[in-house]
Amino acid sequence: MANSTAELEELLMQRSLTDTQLLSAASAAADFRILPDATVIKIGGQSIIDRGRSAVYPLIDEIVAVRKAHKLLIGTGAGTRARHLYSIAAGLNLPAGVLSQLGASVADQNAAILGQLLAKHGISSVEGAGLSAVPLYLTEVNAVVFSGMPPYGLWMLPPNDGVIPPYRTDAGCFLVAEQFGCKAMIYVKDEDGLYTANPKTSKHVTFIPKISVDEMKAKGLHDSILEFPVLDLLKTAHYVHQVQIINGLVPGNLTRALAGEHVGTIITAS
Repeated sequence: MANSTAELEELLMQRSLTDTQLLSAASAAADFRILPDATVIKIGGQSIIDRGRSAVYPLIDEIVAVRKAHKLLIGTGAGTRARHLYSIAAGLNLPAGVLSQLGASVADQNAAILGQLLAKHGISSVEGAGLSAVPLYLTEVNAVVFSGMPPYGLWMLPPNDGVIPPYRTDAGCFLVAEQFGCKAMIYVKDEDGLYTANPKTSKHVTFIPKISVDEMKAKGLHDSILEFPVLDLLKTAHYVHQVQIINGLVPGNLTRALAGEHVGTIITAS
């Protein structure tokens, strides 16, 4: 390790940060997972939170019960209010970075809502820099709530088409799971998982229990259940090699998924 560290330092001093030998030496460094026992769960904004009490209260009860056995980082989606803001801002010809900030404000609101509902159980919501306190929250109460929108803001990568921010709450929650080296990433939505077409708009659909990123893209399903960039993030991830999509409107689904059961759809990196 000492020799490889010395070699890496020497390369860093002499080479471009895109040099292939430098990148190879950097990738040879030992892995360090910051929160290997934690699971990130993303609560959908439009699919769950926007439905109100009937959808949120049962899920709250399930989270409170399962956190006794699992460490949970609970990310929130933005949902319908963000879509309304996107439509107004896009109509005003504002760029993706501005829309990103608007979407983040709604995800923040949803995190505040869940945080208040979980407060009596000792589960708090954290903002931006508050993510540094996550290990303490997980040690004390096994759960914490955060806003799922990644903090790109004006630095959002412009999309190929249009101005809708390509990296939204699905991507933000995945990035938290990957950077913390968490053991699992679960998306809680209002469908049983991935289908061959959108079950909300198509009558003839087939459920897909398991599929790879490449298979999804080959079938033209790459933008159907998750934000498109999540699939590319999954392909290049070091720690999180699959994600699971479950129906949060079905009681017990989250508990079963956290226990390692194949509930819903599993999307694999390869």
